[in-house]
Amino acid sequence: MIEWSDDKIHSFQITLLDWYDHNKRDLPWRQDHDPYHVWISEIMLQQTQVQTVIPYYERFMADFPTIEKLASADEGKLMKAWEGLGYYSRARNLQKAAKQLVDDYHGKWPKTSEALQQLAGIGPYTAGAIASIAFNQAVPAVDGNAFRVFSRLLEIDDEISQPHTRQLFEKIIGKIISKDRPGDFNQAVMDLGSSYMTAANPDSSHSPVKEFDQSFIDGIELNYPVKNKKPRPKAITYYGLVVRSSAGILMQKRPDTGILADFWTFPLVTETELLTFDGKDEFLTESDMMTALTRYFKHNYQLLLNIQPLPVKAVIHTFTHQKWTIHLLAAELSSKVNLSFFPGNWFSQQDFLDTAFPKVQQKMTERITSLDA
Repeated sequence: MIEWSDDKIHSFQITLLDWYDHNKRDLPWRQDHDPYHVWISEIMLQQTQVQTVIPYYERFMADFPTIEKLASADEGKLMKAWEGLGYYSRARNLQKAAKQLVDDYHGKWPKTSEALQQLAGIGPYTAGAIASIAFNQAVPAVDGNAFRVFSRLLEIDDEISQPHTRQLFEKIIGKIISKDRPGDFNQAVMDLGSSYMTAANPDSSHSPVKEFDQSFIDGIELNYPVKNKKPRPKAITYYGLVVRSSAGILMQKRPDTGILADFWTFPLVTETELLTFDGKDEFLTESDMMTALTRYFKHNYQLLLNIQPLPVKAVIHTFTHQKWTIHLLAAELSSKVNLSFFPGNWFSQQDFLDTAFPKVQQKMTERITSLDA
């Protein structure tokens, strides 16, 4: 790892901030230093690209312009506003933190990184971003951009997924960050990491800080940051039932824990669960599978379905640790059927418009909509 002198640190600060002053991205949450605006944008930007976030951020601010509005918001309206961004626990934690701020802090923001991390859903990175941008605290905001930028600048060989590595980077960047303009420094690092120092195909030869980039000088920049390869997501096969009646389409509410907790989807059954129920190692024919599904719904929910295949491609959706392949099938029921044993209800067309759905359900809906077009 390279260590810089005080003079080189000062020169780097000047170079980086001068570039940022002339080239910073014009983003709606950068129009002021309001901690609420910084917070909402940073939470939205987790796992989501900037251009995708901008319209969501603007609509969210129109719907929930203050902490108080967010704290008192109807959960259904909040989830609908978040629909499409994914990782819905982020939205739930936003509301939890807003309630903490209103109830425990009387609407006043804590100003240090340590205190900010006492709020729901705010970790070290988000706390550092809020503290530096909104309150001019000289603390680093260490995210993927910061890992990539500083590991390349200084040839830091520590593996970034290890817990101790964040602390190492926080210590190193803490010595380099501008004490006068920490918020602009952190945002400049974000912009640098998303432009010249990207993960793939970096343009380091034109980077404003190329003279400080030791890995570029040594021709090994793509070796950084050092990280272990992620394991492939576990492949899981599902059967999704599109069950219709005169009352609409049958929707199932997911359990309150696990993936897609508390969200509505078509009834889904894993192939593994169905095979276990049917006492088989595999289904030899499609007919065998549909017969097993029919018996499964009769046994578990007292619903007698006449299941038919749908002429659509399987829906494929990847989560962080799982990859779902969903085969869609059709069935019909009377709207008067007893749903007492089934964790769901009929959804009308209006219900579909009013309800927030996870991305995988949106994909399934698009598949069956294509049939009706």
